[in-house]
Amino acid sequence: MALTVAVTGILWLVWGRQALVPGLAFGLLATGTQLAATIFMASAGEGNFNVFVQRWLVGMVFRLAGVVLVFVAVALQPELFPPLPTALGYLGVVIPLLFTEIRRLFR
Repeated sequence: MALTVAVTGILWLVWGRQALVPGLAFGLLATGTQLAATIFMASAGEGNFNVFVQRWLVGMVFRLAGVVLVFVAVALQPELFPPLPTALGYLGVVIPLLFTEIRRLFR
């Protein structure tokens, strides 16, 4: 959540008020997507690599669905979701969270 607020704050400083809605909406989407993917992958347990890889792939599909939603929002409501702030709102949150997840997995 803090990362969503930080990214939205940066977007607001660069683009002004028009970046608040896409920053918050897609930052929260990224947080939720990452949380769902992490919970789903954690349920794989230890020891079975095939199950782990399948769960990891499903998590990546969750994240890809978020990217698709960015494109849909920009295409359907470009005045509410300007392309660059919307994309950065999602990617600016999901990428650091993904790196944090990878770091946690390989400890």
